[in-house]
Amino acid sequence: MLKEKMHVAVPTAFDEDESLNTGKTIKHIKALYSRGVRSVLVSGTTGEQHGLSLDEKLRLLESIEGEPGLTEEMEIIMGISAIRQKDAEKLASRVKESNISAIILGFPPYILPSQEEAVAYSEKIIDSAGKPVILYNNPGRTGFDLSAESIITLSRNDLVLGIKDPGDSDKMKILKEAIDDGFLYYAGGEVGLEDKISSGYNRLSSISGNLHPEAVKDWFGKLLSNESLTEEESKALDVIREEIFSGNAILNIKRVLTNEYKETWVCRSPIGN
Repeated sequence: MLKEKMHVAVPTAFDEDESLNTGKTIKHIKALYSRGVRSVLVSGTTGEQHGLSLDEKLRLLESIEGEPGLTEEMEIIMGISAIRQKDAEKLASRVKESNISAIILGFPPYILPSQEEAVAYSEKIIDSAGKPVILYNNPGRTGFDLSAESIITLSRNDLVLGIKDPGDSDKMKILKEAIDDGFLYYAGGEVGLEDKISSGYNRLSSISGNLHPEAVKDWFGKLLSNESLTEEESKALDVIREEIFSGNAILNIKRVLTNEYKETWVCRSPIGN
């Protein structure tokens, strides 16, 4: 079971030639830990997952395993998804042998599987990984929308703890009525978070936490407990959202990280062209 109510979706670090840099990625995770973050998502939600090859994902996993303090002190969640199911299965099988806490299971972009095919794909990867699972529904990026019926079917697997971005309030109502209490509903990022919490979301996959982990954690905790933010807090968080989500969020974050770490954090083109 995942204990942390919020994880930070960390960007993947690349060198100026766009080659993978696991060292910088690990360095950023350690910096987040020093600021109180106890759960991170790698190879997942920052729009870079499908730009990484299977070999690169395996190298990133090996780098995390080379830092046993991270997996002992933090919940490390790894994103698993691929256009080819066989590639996702290979990564899942390797994760099964690791100290990774959980996986976030995404769906392949572009190819538009049927609901039945998506469920079968999910069941195979869940079995291969043998880890707690967060489903990841992201039709804006993949073109595929996991239906309420498919989510309900997959929720019956004891390894499936929750889902990220299941859908709108109408869909959430169906899920909340059909799935037992205790199922986790993750909001992807801070945009519209207040409305999502009102409709039943109870966890956060944070983007802004890469730069402002303390403020976002406090803000999210208050929203969950139905506490009002002060006027000063509300203004500060509006500034954070404007800083990160005005334009391309991952590009904005990497620009700030470049300044903070005094080393280049690039995106793979065409992002950043």
